[in-house]
Amino acid sequence: MTSAPESDFVSPFHQEARPGTPPLTVLNPKVPQPTVSHLLPTLRLYGLFGAGVLIPLMMAWVPGDGIGIGWAVMVLYDLVVLIMTLLDYQRSQQWHIQVIRQCDPRLSIGRDNPVHLMVTVAQGPDQATTTQLRIRDSYPSDFRTDQDIHSFQIAPHTETGLTYHVFPPRRGVFQWQGLMLRLLSPQGLVWRAWQIPIETQVDVYPDLMGLRLLSIRLSLEAAGGIRRRQRVLGGTEFAELQEYNRGDDLRLIDWKATARRGHPLVRVCEPERDQPLLILLDRGRLMTSQVAGLKRFDWALNATLSLAMAGLRRGDRVGVCVFDHDMHTWIPPQSGNSYLSRILDQVYSLEPVMTESDYLAVVSRVLSQYTRRALVVLLTDIVDPIASSELLAAMARLSPRFLPFCVTLRDPLIDAQAHQPLALNHDSQEEQVQQRFEQAVALDLIHQRSIAFAQLRQKGVLVLDAPAPNISEQLVDQYLLLKARNRL
Repeated sequence: MTSAPESDFVSPFHQEARPGTPPLTVLNPKVPQPTVSHLLPTLRLYGLFGAGVLIPLMMAWVPGDGIGIGWAVMVLYDLVVLIMTLLDYQRSQQWHIQVIRQCDPRLSIGRDNPVHLMVTVAQGPDQATTTQLRIRDSYPSDFRTDQDIHSFQIAPHTETGLTYHVFPPRRGVFQWQGLMLRLLSPQGLVWRAWQIPIETQVDVYPDLMGLRLLSIRLSLEAAGGIRRRQRVLGGTEFAELQEYNRGDDLRLIDWKATARRGHPLVRVCEPERDQPLLILLDRGRLMTSQVAGLKRFDWALNATLSLAMAGLRRGDRVGVCVFDHDMHTWIPPQSGNSYLSRILDQVYSLEPVMTESDYLAVVSRVLSQYTRRALVVLLTDIVDPIASSELLAAMARLSPRFLPFCVTLRDPLIDAQAHQPLALNHDSQEEQVQQRFEQAVALDLIHQRSIAFAQLRQKGVLVLDAPAPNISEQLVDQYLLLKARNRL
């Protein structure tokens, strides 16, 4: 995959970010020149002009040509207000403001990614203390944000930091166009509006933030930071000797080493390494549906990368296959922490397609190309035993040579509809009927899925059905548990 071209605000010393490393920052070394500003009236200015209309009305009661005098006074009054407005606007232009945008060059899909704005005020008008500034960032239209307009007070010779978050719903290359600013004039008569053309280009990747958190967690576990988890899970491959602690298994005491040292020592074992892990990622029609703001395929892709990282960090050889009606992408199993970058580069730009997936064909190719026993994880979705009959048959073919593991992504909305309380009495009869109908459909979908899962378990297939937003964490936990129990 070719990386996206760097924008003018990427540092020349920028290096490509790797999963598991701290986030890099996109800066704009050049100071962009603001566009021509224009004025926008405030409510105070409208009120002043509206007060001028009252002058002819009040002068109408004056004997003689009161109305004519009133109109002349109103014109003079409006001219004075207009001159005051222009002078006030001219004073607002004496504020010198610079804004810098900072963000990670690789954003994570489905996450709240922070974007930082640094506002520097060099100087302002004479005798000016504070004024109000409003900033609206022109983030990509596909993104969602937690704050659209930033309104705050500024003063001369100050710096203000602002932070908001964007939620990218899809992967790809996106660009910020600029910053729109509005500054309140000293007398509050007009807003000075202008735009700073700061263009920042970013790539939206799979969940890199989740990979960083997972990397920290795996490092802590590998270093012995979570002793209780190590005692519970254990393993079969000898790692080291440690002093006995209360709660350790007495069967793990090394009596020869204890006799030599004079105090109890226990053998610390870890799961076996260099075991093959094959991840089959479905990108067919079932993976195109939206779940919790993202496509099912995006959630499954995040889970694939998390599982691949966990496998590589545990010393296993990880391979990835992305398929629909045929095998689309095949990454052969290899080990090494750096191998995750190759996997990420090859699956980063993949999208689901509206074609039916051929599970039997993909499983047949796996059986023909790989003969060693391996953990085969298939990420897909299940509708019911009839619609997913080909999937059930394909997973059954993997047993007993492989350890098949079927992972499906459940829609939390269906769970909520199935368990929601019935409508209140004050709701209309039509609403109650509609709510009960939706609840019945949701319960039937859950029941049909459970039947399909039961058939998979009867054929020796491991099953994980988890909500899509939680699939990555639960899948990694299940993998580590399988490793500790030596299921391979």
